[in-house]
Amino acid sequence: MRTYRRIMYEDQCQLYALRKAGKTQAEISQALGFSQGTVSRELARNAGRRGYRFQQAQRSAQARQQQVRHQPRKLTSRVRRALTRKLRAERWSPEQLSFWLRNERGLSLSPEWIYQMIWANKRMGGDLWRFLRRRGKRYNRRGAQHAGRGVIPHRIDIAERPAIVAAKSRLGDWEGDTLVGTRHQGRLLTHVERKSLFTIISKLSRPTAQATHCATVHRLKPLRQHVHTITYDNGKEFAGHRNTAQCLHAHVFFATPYHAWERGVNENTNGLIRDFFPKGTDFSTIHPATVAKVERLLNRRPRKSLGFQTPNEVFHALAQRR
Repeated sequence: MRTYRRIMYEDQCQLYALRKAGKTQAEISQALGFSQGTVSRELARNAGRRGYRFQQAQRSAQARQQQVRHQPRKLTSRVRRALTRKLRAERWSPEQLSFWLRNERGLSLSPEWIYQMIWANKRMGGDLWRFLRRRGKRYNRRGAQHAGRGVIPHRIDIAERPAIVAAKSRLGDWEGDTLVGTRHQGRLLTHVERKSLFTIISKLSRPTAQATHCATVHRLKPLRQHVHTITYDNGKEFAGHRNTAQCLHAHVFFATPYHAWERGVNENTNGLIRDFFPKGTDFSTIHPATVAKVERLLNRRPRKSLGFQTPNEVFHALAQRR
């Protein structure tokens, strides 16, 4: 997929120097990494009476951006046709289409407006929605108050999580999620320690926030000194996270909706658990002893990422250093 980027002040300085050196537009575009059309538009938009000068070009671009900000955002028929062609041919996301319009045509149109156009087309019997990556699913603006599977009171976003967690340089940073059985019959609560891959699996008696909180505290409280943070999915079952954090003296964070890679360790472990309990399993019929057996098997399994040590070995070795 071809990507676009805006010409910045440093690019304008280099463009000015290359023009002074007598380079052609083709040579300039190759040197700067822009298309020849982008260079041509930059020269046409921001050149003055004395030719192209980088300081003047910067002032001109800033003034034009300020003007565009205050213009009404309108989906004209011409813009609709351009967006439709791009969506069908290249399957770009509304966010990518928004950037393309701003960068190539100087038109400020938010991704939300483009989504609105697509949903309106669907209501009229159109098929534009089929070209979206998550076609047929309602759009959730990332970072919005109501994003995710439910509203989480006092939710603390992963952006506020300490940087040391991402580094996996210490023991005590966990990720959590739930596995749902077929027809929502039963759930498994999973917690995975990021550095050691040590896994805890709990069968939930009920799919409620209170049951999730109790199961979490029951399993993690004996390890409380090795629990610094927990990063959860955005399910409503984690709505009692403040009580959980208080009981464990830990900090609880929530991943960005639809960013599964932010809990990659947990997602990968859930896939391993699915090897034992494949899709279609009714978790309400699974005995807790069977769940405990799977937990033991995973924690005793040598992992390549751990130098073929087991999660048990790594967890206990790191715990003894404290």
